[in-house]
Amino acid sequence: MKNSARELRQAFIRYFEQQGHQAVPSSALIPQADPTLLFTNAGMNQFKRVFLGEESRAYKRAVTVQKCLRAGGKHNDLENVGYTRRHHTFFEMLGNFSFGDYFKEDAILFGWEFLTKTVGLDKSRMWVTIFREDDEADQLWKKIGVSPSRIVRCDEKDNFWQMADTGPCGPCSELHFDQGSAVPGDDTPNGEGDRVIEIWNLVFMQYNRDASGKLNPLPKPSIDTGMGLERLTAVAQGVLSNYDSDLFMPLLGAIGTRAGLQYGKKEQADRSMRVIADHLRAISFLMTDGVLPSNEGRGYVLRRILRRAARHGRLIGIVEPFLHELTATVVDQMAEAYSEVKAAAGTIAEATRGEEERFIATLDQGLPILNEMIEKARSSGKTVLAGTDIFKLYDTYGFPMDLIQEACREQDMTVDEKGFDLAIEEQRNRARKTGGFEQETARPAVSELAGRLGATKFIGYDRLDTDAVLQAILKSDRMVKEAAEGDEVEVALDVTPFYAEGGGQMGDQGLLVGPEGRLEIKETTRPAPTLILHKGIVTKGRIREGEQLRMSVNATTRQDAARNHTATHLVHAALRDMLGPHVKQYGSLVGPNRLRFDFAHFRPLSTRDIDEIETVVNNEIRKNETVSTEVMSIQDAVAKGALAFFGDKYGEQVRVVTVESFSKELCGGTHCRHTGEIGLFRIVSETGVAAGVRRIEAQTGSGAFALLKKTEGEMRELSDLLKVGSSELVSKTRKVLTQLKDKERELEELKLKMASGSAVASSAKTVAGVPVHVQRTDGLDVNGMRALADQLRDKMKSGVVALGAATEDGKVALLVVVTKDLIGKLKAGDLIKVLAAEVGGTGGGRPEMAQAGGKDVSRLDAALEKVFGLVESALQR
Repeated sequence: MKNSARELRQAFIRYFEQQGHQAVPSSALIPQADPTLLFTNAGMNQFKRVFLGEESRAYKRAVTVQKCLRAGGKHNDLENVGYTRRHHTFFEMLGNFSFGDYFKEDAILFGWEFLTKTVGLDKSRMWVTIFREDDEADQLWKKIGVSPSRIVRCDEKDNFWQMADTGPCGPCSELHFDQGSAVPGDDTPNGEGDRVIEIWNLVFMQYNRDASGKLNPLPKPSIDTGMGLERLTAVAQGVLSNYDSDLFMPLLGAIGTRAGLQYGKKEQADRSMRVIADHLRAISFLMTDGVLPSNEGRGYVLRRILRRAARHGRLIGIVEPFLHELTATVVDQMAEAYSEVKAAAGTIAEATRGEEERFIATLDQGLPILNEMIEKARSSGKTVLAGTDIFKLYDTYGFPMDLIQEACREQDMTVDEKGFDLAIEEQRNRARKTGGFEQETARPAVSELAGRLGATKFIGYDRLDTDAVLQAILKSDRMVKEAAEGDEVEVALDVTPFYAEGGGQMGDQGLLVGPEGRLEIKETTRPAPTLILHKGIVTKGRIREGEQLRMSVNATTRQDAARNHTATHLVHAALRDMLGPHVKQYGSLVGPNRLRFDFAHFRPLSTRDIDEIETVVNNEIRKNETVSTEVMSIQDAVAKGALAFFGDKYGEQVRVVTVESFSKELCGGTHCRHTGEIGLFRIVSETGVAAGVRRIEAQTGSGAFALLKKTEGEMRELSDLLKVGSSELVSKTRKVLTQLKDKERELEELKLKMASGSAVASSAKTVAGVPVHVQRTDGLDVNGMRALADQLRDKMKSGVVALGAATEDGKVALLVVVTKDLIGKLKAGDLIKVLAAEVGGTGGGRPEMAQAGGKDVSRLDAALEKVFGLVESALQR
């Protein structure tokens, strides 16, 4: 179709390329090396350092179609999505940029020409706003033929742009479009309603606002523009809502088909469908760029978006997981413009389904209770839901606060946020008291040392020994002048080759030898940013403050730790390549004897996955690739493709560790010189440690070899026990297991037969005309007890069966069956509760069958004897 979203994207890039602009790919939604932003929220984010004059590019003009997200931090449109026709979480920003090249005149000309000539918008329906003091812009708009009556001067709120509290900023001109009198609202820009809407913002970047708020002129005035593709598409297609454009209608159609609804028929349903459509796009692109649902940071924003969409699915009648099915529609629609979305399609669907399933369990528990709370409050004439009630729902069922607020808003209720916050704080106080919580503070002696001594110089990347001056000795957290044999101390030196624990890597071990003594170092730490301490025991003579010591790192443990650390980088790269960019390091432990790597992923790894990771890593080891290190600025590291996680804190200068053509990460740890030094890599285990977090434990070098030898030894021992060669071990084991299962089944059948045979001699009576069979069935497991109860019930036709057994682990198992004709007067669940209490246990079940467990075997006979009296009492009522 003419002016389709696809066509507009391409036309925008093509037009500005013809004006000498370099087409630059969209950056990720996760801002790179920018701690001021939670998400990329504007086209200029990736050019911020260029505007500041801190970075140069090979081009002075650029054009982009940038992926953006506004659902957290300062720019947050989440709550408005669905309730308006133009707010979105994820959107595409069209932008053209000049880095000290052209300025206002060309920016104004390009903007006007693209909209009126390329897109074909009616000039007579266009408006322009400018900053109140920008006379130059006023003259330039008039110069290209805009009527003075269509130019409006505005203040800072509307026409002075800045991305954040600090950074590049400047006056701007906005292009607006009059949608016509059919749309409610004022007929001038920045008024009430949506009749005249902003399309494009042309920012004249002239200043850098510092932390004090001062505006400092930029070295070269520049241009930064931003135009939402969603809004432009709607205007160009002549529709009054972004959601009525071809960017959203295919998705709304798919949602409607899934829900059995047609968009545009009922506003309440339409609102939910808009929320789902918008959120599906955000979910898909966030996961594409490596974000997974979690309880913090970007992952928490994604979780909120996904769960909000899932809840709106319920509002239109979809109660089972469905979002994961519809992500394919997003992928199909956006794959041409963003190939990375197609590559991540499987990850998106699988991760979305897992989060949906977890949330549905929460909703099933919490929604009925929330609705009951709202109805109760309304029937009492209240319009505010009590904070204590909200807290109960939040604390007991894990129901998210933002969904409580939205559900209340839809039913014209508000929430007592202050009461909720008070309940949260009270809970925290109780937890602190119960857990003996104390806030950790720096040790006074450490603080004093860090303030008195200069920074410890670390030279351990290049050498393992050196001479150094002993600057301080700590014994039992007190500074002493000397330490004698047997003393356990911490020492600080002016220089050290010992690596201090950090970045997941354990600290070095080794020896410090002086004129009169020797100190064996067991642990090296960095308790303050500038201070390295060496903890150990004086094993000979004495050491004194001010002495020169010879420091020697244990080369074996250092090299083993280096093997494990380099292997960790290889594992990380292999995981990201195999599973997707959502894999993020959540923690690691690197020691001489093992490595542990925690990473973001939404399901356990299969045996095949583990085998593939081992194969990939060992292939890199055999290649004997060079492991190189460079120190550079964080921005240069990111520009060179170094893997960094931008919620983490990095200094201005960072160390980049590179395995050629395979891995590039920011890392301060020690590494091999070549991957071949790792020798061998073996995964020991893969487990889950939290929702969405997996853990790999592995060994390298001699540790991996020892693991192989241990496995070989165990296989030989099994072969000897089963009297077969190693090649027949698997088939022989299967045969033995099959035989064992057959014998176990025969044994259970025999036990059941014996119990059935002894049933005649068991306690069986008629109570008030009802047969009651009570039997102790030691030796039968629960399945056997059920089978016996079924036999007895079928034989009795009408009656009660009560069975009890002492289990192999010294506990009690109870089972009660009541035939269907009696459950009007007798219920198995009522009987089992009394019997369970007698043996110190609990239980329950259906009216016709219930089971329980207990701890006190000595009370089993007494419990079973109670059955007759309980039945008689129940029948006489």
